[in-house]
Amino acid sequence: MSLVTDPATDTLPKLLVRNMQRFPRQAGMREKDRGIWQTYSWRDCHAHVRDFTLGLAAAGFKRGDKLSVLGDNRARLYWAQLAAQALGGVAVPLYQDSIASEIAFVLDHAEVSIVVAEDQEQVDKVLSLKGKLENLRLIVYEDPRGMSGYADAILKSFAEMEEAGREFAKQHTGYFERELEQGRAGDTALIAYTSGTTGRSKGVLLTQGNLIAVSESFAGVESVARGDNWLCYLPMGWVGDAIFSLSASLVVSATCNCPEGPETVQRDLRELGPSALLGPPRIWENMLTSLQVKAADASPLKRRIYEYFRDLAERRELLKGDGKPISGAMEFGYRLGEYLVYGPVRDQLGLRNARWALTGGAPLGADTFRFFRSFGVNLKQIYGATEASALVALQADDAADPNTVGRTLPGTEVRIGERGEVQVKGPGVFVGYYKQEQETRDALTPDGWLKTGDAGLVDPRGQLAIIDRAKDVGKLTDGTPFAPQFIENKLKFSPFVREAVAFGDQRPFVAAMVSVDQNTVGKWAEQNSLPYTSYMDLVRKPEVARLLVSEVAKINATLPEATKVRRIVLLHKELDADDAEITRTRKVRRGFVAEKYAPVIAALYDGAKETQLTMDITFEDGRKSQLTATMLIHDIPAAGATGRLAA
Repeated sequence: MSLVTDPATDTLPKLLVRNMQRFPRQAGMREKDRGIWQTYSWRDCHAHVRDFTLGLAAAGFKRGDKLSVLGDNRARLYWAQLAAQALGGVAVPLYQDSIASEIAFVLDHAEVSIVVAEDQEQVDKVLSLKGKLENLRLIVYEDPRGMSGYADAILKSFAEMEEAGREFAKQHTGYFERELEQGRAGDTALIAYTSGTTGRSKGVLLTQGNLIAVSESFAGVESVARGDNWLCYLPMGWVGDAIFSLSASLVVSATCNCPEGPETVQRDLRELGPSALLGPPRIWENMLTSLQVKAADASPLKRRIYEYFRDLAERRELLKGDGKPISGAMEFGYRLGEYLVYGPVRDQLGLRNARWALTGGAPLGADTFRFFRSFGVNLKQIYGATEASALVALQADDAADPNTVGRTLPGTEVRIGERGEVQVKGPGVFVGYYKQEQETRDALTPDGWLKTGDAGLVDPRGQLAIIDRAKDVGKLTDGTPFAPQFIENKLKFSPFVREAVAFGDQRPFVAAMVSVDQNTVGKWAEQNSLPYTSYMDLVRKPEVARLLVSEVAKINATLPEATKVRRIVLLHKELDADDAEITRTRKVRRGFVAEKYAPVIAALYDGAKETQLTMDITFEDGRKSQLTATMLIHDIPAAGATGRLAA
């Protein structure tokens, strides 16, 4: 019997009870605090959720009420979501790096009554909005450090809530169990707000059944086991974390491990050595960049050894992908490389024990994908959407291909609609958008299929391939198809490029705005005795421009002639989610960027050598200021030619 159809396991809190009864001593969660891993058994997790649930009941939280969590990944924030759901409430996770205006929109739109915040910083954000949020009744803080001087009646500590819950239990015997029993698969479990690439975020209503069914399907096709260690570091506001760190971990009884903080993730990853890892493209791109920088800094002998075995691994991976035979000499060299290079690299990344690793949320460049595969990381692509409970398709171990995202999950169907749009039907498809009936109707076809907005196709092997956002796929003026994400991912393979935005639809050639990676380019500048004072000063250096022009010229060698990048401009600042240029999941908001940078785009195509732009920038506290900068535009030389930089 499916978990969804069994009344004893049809909600996430009921799955927690199941795990507590079956595996009471097994580690359910760990979190690192002050350098020490704290372990919570399933029995411990259940006790904390029960006490906090009753604390919520004592505070007047009722069925249908909304609770938000705000902060980095902490065990108590996950428990708070389960506690709200145990009472028939709805969890509304927020992005921890959201500015005040973004938080205000979600809390007001979702009518949130209780916010559970990680620490003083997050509490201050919510307190600054208190007067604008008529539904807000209570702010609970998880970390008491720095909170002793706060006297606002709206504040309570997590420990106080649990103590109130234990007192409530003395007067209301069996209350937790009775509330839990009322839960059903059709109950709304989560309001997950979309990334907002095309405008204001929408609140996606996902039921308990949505989350559990998708998690069951995932467990049915992926190698998962009870007690697996998973690193839970993804933004809690992202639906991918809700599926991976909350729902799927409960379904398979895996152990979630929360790092000490965002700045310690890489170190904690190496220390933990998880059984599996899910990461968006930015994580894999950052890992690759760090490896490329370390290789460049190594001694000449070590660098030559690394480059030799890297080249061998990539050639072997290409042969495997094409189904061609691998010679005995190459196989012997690869095995030698496993001891000298590949194994030590995986160990440095914390992936030596990982049976599989997944990338999703946005397309990952083929070059980056092949690099990790060639080094023995079982990296696979997944595809999904917030409206489909995060997961639609997944690659099998023996069918990992940078050009596809695999087959659909069991019980999920995909078809290709008008203009090549991918449409989905299955148990993970959402109920609708919260308080947005027209948008809900627009997102579904008349016969009930979810319109994803992505252009794709199903290849002869039954593998789903995603080309780009349907609205972003276009043509150059000569009719050549143009998919900007493909070119952008090529550019981001360079360790010196952090972000890129390509243009070309209805244009005579492809041009791009490039945001450099300040750490990598800054280190290169130091090694070349090139002083600089700021990001803006760095990108205006002629030497840095020559470096980036050279990098783009190398990338052009791998692109078809018609889609080679002809001109670039180095942006004077990084694309920033606070400025609404990218989403919190680092997807480019193309419409907004095209409007904001219209003078820059025009200069790329009218032959100008520089352009000036004045724009608003947003600080973390929501304050705005204006910034004016002159940006230089550079031509990319054809193969074998010498480029000329703008003066």
